[in-house]
Amino acid sequence: MDLQPENKIVLVTGGAKGIGAAIVRTSAAEAAIPVIVDRDPEASKKLDAEVRTSHVIIADLSSSADCQQAVDSTVEKFGRLDALVNNAGINDKIGLEHGTPKQYVESLGPNLLHYFNMAYSALPHLKQTGGCICKHQFKNGHHRSSWYVGICVIEGSNTGSDTRMGGGTAGLRHTRERGYSCRGHDPLYRQWLDTFPDPEQKRQSVLSKIPLEKRMTAPDEIAAMVVFLLSARASHITGQHVFVDGGYVHLDRALT
Repeated sequence: MDLQPENKIVLVTGGAKGIGAAIVRTSAAEAAIPVIVDRDPEASKKLDAEVRTSHVIIADLSSSADCQQAVDSTVEKFGRLDALVNNAGINDKIGLEHGTPKQYVESLGPNLLHYFNMAYSALPHLKQTGGCICKHQFKNGHHRSSWYVGICVIEGSNTGSDTRMGGGTAGLRHTRERGYSCRGHDPLYRQWLDTFPDPEQKRQSVLSKIPLEKRMTAPDEIAAMVVFLLSARASHITGQHVFVDGGYVHLDRALT
């Protein structure tokens, strides 16, 4: 299947490592031109040297000015923007028993506000190209957790915006929006596991609940879905959420 991605400019936040890096690699392999937006200069430059068809922008996405600059720099270099992948985010475990009101507010920056800021800055350019927005969300936006109140509220907001923004409002009539959730191997997921007294026991507990093959989804599997959603073959998909998790979210709902 020809996804027709040739020379499409794809801006990927959190694009230097983990799932973001897999999206960058897969986009480049399909002849698109990925733009890596990340706060880690070493990891960004290393991936750029590997892919050789990408562009790097070092940015702190908690700053709305940096979000605007990332988009402006991309358009200045390439003259267009065809897709935005809002991939950056962290599960910081902020909740009623773990965290403070101040930490909850601080959690909005890396997990919610930059999604809006990046989309806001990219929208005029995406309308010109008929482009799309694809964003990564934690499963908590669909499966509520009493422990991680912060991330549940944040991802619930992101999920709601998918439905409303993707439904054909005037501002997005020529821009498609999709979301994807996953349960995959990623450096941030390892960091989350390491917060438990026995990380390996926690990991095995999670794996035991994944219906398909009792394993984590590989970053490449997630990236393949994202690149499809960005492609011309997905031109009539908008306001939808796709789970790339081996059936984990739906089973998790049943168990709880």
